[in-house]
Amino acid sequence: MSAKATPNPLLQTLALAFEYPRQGSLGVLWEQARPLPYSPAKLYLERFLKAVSQLKLSEREELHTRTLDLSPLFAPYVGFAVYGEDYRRGAFMAALNREMQGLGLELRGELPDHLAPVLSYLAIAAEPLPELTELLEPALQAMYRTLKTMEPGNPYLHLLDAVRQAVRELPRPKPEARPPAPALQPAPEGGIR
Repeated sequence: MSAKATPNPLLQTLALAFEYPRQGSLGVLWEQARPLPYSPAKLYLERFLKAVSQLKLSEREELHTRTLDLSPLFAPYVGFAVYGEDYRRGAFMAALNREMQGLGLELRGELPDHLAPVLSYLAIAAEPLPELTELLEPALQAMYRTLKTMEPGNPYLHLLDAVRQAVRELPRPKPEARPPAPALQPAPEGGIR
């Protein structure tokens, strides 16, 4: 089980950005983004925030639903992006769920491999699940490619860029600290191609 680390405010803010828009949530995102230190991830986050700031709440809700929820333009699930509906996704989600519960993380109605709880987990885990750290970058790349193909002007592309940058900036676990994650293999459906 992971130990708790000092929370990472960038990852916490990115996790919040993947949640369903509510009255006032955009203001909270801006408040959390302003004090973040300069980084490429922050620049992409600000591009996302500027783009969605031009939209009314109802338009942000529709954009979120169209992009991430009902018949989404891309599935914001790390395990699905890599494994599709293969049994390995279930094993991955079970391990991730145990880790999240061990840190007291609330899923708030999402599956454990959804980007919002994954980013919240990464924001507080001292030693994240090795399989997650191995799968996250390829999963984000697959999500980005899918969304860019489906809707090249979607503001969530900026948010995915921010997450990809933030993940690149995460410290890498020491090899001896945890057992190695299993080798990546393409899934028969819906995974990495």
